[in-house]
Amino acid sequence: MMAPEEMATKLGQGLLSFPVTHFDQNSQFDEAPYRDHCAWLLKHDVSGLFAAGGTGEFFSLTPEEVPQIVSAAVAETAGRTPVIAGCGYGTAIAVQLAKTAEAAGADGLLLLPPYLTNSTQDGLSAHVEAVCRSTSLGVIVYNRDNAILHEDALARLCDRNPNLVGFKDGVGDIELMMRIFCKLGDRLTYVGGLPTAETFAPAYLEMGVTTYSSAIFNFMPEWALHFYRAVRARDVATVHRGLTDFVLPYIAIRNRSRGYAVSIVKAGLELVGRPAGPLRTPLTNLSDEEMAMLCSLIEKANASLVRQDSAAA
Repeated sequence: MMAPEEMATKLGQGLLSFPVTHFDQNSQFDEAPYRDHCAWLLKHDVSGLFAAGGTGEFFSLTPEEVPQIVSAAVAETAGRTPVIAGCGYGTAIAVQLAKTAEAAGADGLLLLPPYLTNSTQDGLSAHVEAVCRSTSLGVIVYNRDNAILHEDALARLCDRNPNLVGFKDGVGDIELMMRIFCKLGDRLTYVGGLPTAETFAPAYLEMGVTTYSSAIFNFMPEWALHFYRAVRARDVATVHRGLTDFVLPYIAIRNRSRGYAVSIVKAGLELVGRPAGPLRTPLTNLSDEEMAMLCSLIEKANASLVRQDSAAA
């Protein structure tokens, strides 16, 4: 396991992989194809693998399943890249998950919002601190939905908890992001976490957010890395082409129904010949029409990538 600071530094240096979780036809975790998928992703240049994260349907997993999935990811990565485990729900369950993830060999935790309830800054801080103090792992807090920390509360948490080393933004509040970055600077590693993070990556790079969670990487890893490198190089023309030709049409399909942020990723895997099994309810599959639209989009994007690579060679 990596020290928290080492883990955070590593994550900030490249693109992050958030693999889906594979289920069999009885909706049980299917370890063999999950490990095969992780192995395929790890053939590419990634700086961290997030097991049982949001794209991995964390919200549908039992507390017993999370360490099983983390353990499978740890075994497959074999130290090649940090493995970050999903963690969340109420404080008691989050603390339990933190401990079992550490026992399973995780290098860090992504602390997702607590289940259902809203809270004050003090209450939310107490929740985050309880998780930080329950483990020696580095913790990345996910600012999203009902768990939005402001800069002062976050700074106090960082002062008291050395293993709070990362901040993932899923809010899109530019003013808040700037307040946090200006107050905390390089004390934290910043991760872009808005749905289809490629859309926001160029703007967020200017605020110190050097990496982001790419769900697209699940089924188009070469394309995702090509786009990420263009973002980091501030290659405006390539980024604009990627947004226009793939990301924005992809978002248009994703936005056709609620819950499609994960559904469309598993659909993409099916279309590229790497099916990940069924979704767990309450998520639903794309329609036949939407599958056809996505298939056409993937084919065009991959063909364009081949042309660009040929031109560069």
